[in-house]
Formats: sequence, C-alpha cells, structure tokens
Amino acid sequence: MQRYLLQKIGGFVLTAVLVSVLTFLIVQVLPGDPARLMLGTEGSPEAYARLRDELNLDRSAPERYLRWLVDFMQGQWGNSWRYSLPVRELVLGAFPLSLFFAFLAVGVALLAAIPTGMFMAARPRSYLTQITSIATQVGLGLPQFWVGLLLIQLFAVDLGLLPAGGNRGAASFVLPTLTLALPRAAILSRFMRVGMADALQTDYVRTARAKGLSAAGVFFKHALRPGSLAVLTVAGLQFSQLFAGTIVVEQVFGLPGVGQLLLSGVFQRDLPLVQATAMVVVVLILVFDLAFDLFLGLVDPRIRYE
Repeated sequence: MQRYLLQKIGGFVLTAVLVSVLTFLIVQVLPGDPARLMLGTEGSPEAYARLRDELNLDRSAPERYLRWLVDFMQGQWGNSWRYSLPVRELVLGAFPLSLFFAFLAVGVALLAAIPTGMFMAARPRSYLTQITSIATQVGLGLPQFWVGLLLIQLFAVDLGLLPAGGNRGAASFVLPTLTLALPRAAILSRFMRVGMADALQTDYVRTARAKGLSAAGVFFKHALRPGSLAVLTVAGLQFSQLFAGTIVVEQVFGLPGVGQLLLSGVFQRDLPLVQATAMVVVVLILVFDLAFDLFLGLVDPRIRYE
C-alpha cells in the first residue's frame, strides 16, 4: 500500500508541475506584448509599465515562471484587470458554486444510474430494458448545451415550473443539475449494467446459486459490490470532467461559477485571472483524482498490485 501511495503522489506532483508550465505558457505563446494585449490601445503608459512589472515581463522566461509559481503557491495571484479585485478573491468566491453542482450532479447521476443498470442486468430481455438501453444510447450523444436548452424550453418556458436561470434559490439549481447529471447517468447506467452482468457470471455467484441462495440474495449480497466497482471508477472520472461541463452549463443558465469566470477572463483578455483560474481547476481535478484512486485502492485491493 505504501508503494502504491508513493506512486500516486509522485504522479500527482509530476502532473501538477507539467500543468503549471503549460498554464504559464499561456502568456508566452500569445503574439505580441501580453501587457499591450491586455490593456488594448487605450492603456496609459503608466498602466502599461505597471502591468509589465506585475507580469515580470522584463525578466527571463525561467525566472518569470519560477516567480509566478512561487507567487501562486503563496496565494499571491495578482489583480484582475476587468474586475479591479484580487484574483484570489474572485476565484475562491466562484468555486463553491461549481463544486456544489459537480457533487450534486454526480450524486443524482449515481442515484439514477445504479438502479437502472441493476434492472437492465437482472432483466436483460425485457422490453423495458430495451427501451432504457435505447434511451441511454440517445443520452450519450446529446450535446450538453442542447440538453440545457431543451430543459429550459420544457420546464421553464412551456410548463413554467422552474426558473430558466440565475441564482434564485433551490429551484434554480434543478435544471442545471439535471443538465449535468442526465448525460452522466446514461454513461454510468451502461457501465453498471455491464459490471453487474459480468459479476452474475462469476464462479462464486454460480456457487451461491447452487447452494440455494435466493435470487435477491445472490444479486445484492454477492454480485452488487464487484459489479459496482466499474461504475465507481467511471464516476470518479466523470466528476473530473464535470468541471468542463460546468463552463457550458454556467453560460446557459447564467450562473456565477468558475466556468463563467474563466470565460469572462478569456474574452476580456484578463490573463492573471485566466492563469489562476485554470491552474486552480486543474490542481483541484488532480486532487480529486488522487483521492479517488486511493479510495479505489482501499475498496478493491487488487488495484494496488496492478
């Protein structure tokens, strides 16, 4: 277990360093002067000089990178040129909403996918299983923004049951959560079906049946745990991918999360905001991936020895 833990932490550190280099290079690969690009043609000479000093543009590239990395690790992320506020304050203020939606969407997706996949594995030849299988296949191919617009049209415009966007209480969270959760539920339910179907064909399940254990006992006591490992693994990967999904969903529903903050920084050429937001998103994804890998190693000891 110790070797497995060291390998995972080493991979985390290496990936974080590589990501920090790529994030830093965002400024370096832009054509022209980054300070002039951010200020535009109307920036005063004083503002131009101040921004060049803040971005350390008069120093060599390795020195700029090390200085930026040290400042980032110390929480000194500079000031946003669009909002005239500390970038750290903006980023940390936007993350709770995005994290809330990511956790909520994964939870809703699992609540829908696990029983659906179990039913399809238990009744593979039923008409309802065939219909559900077609529905999940359709769900896999739907663009996320289209799902959001469809839900707005149906529940907000046509039926008037839910708000179309904004942050106006618990009701305004329903449609964004469903937009994120439904495509994930389609993916997870198919993995759950395959995992349960494979588990039901194992020797220990056949032995349990031969001993006269009831169908429900075989299903829930012997097949459920190994059959659910695949869906748990995919759920962890889906959680990381949800941060990319929140960018689309926050734009569709007008939510003030990290996705909207990142796009706002890109459109306004607010490079300190873009750098810090992108770096925090990636580091957070790496932390969750590491934590989930360690969790899977505890749940299934076989993973630690692969």
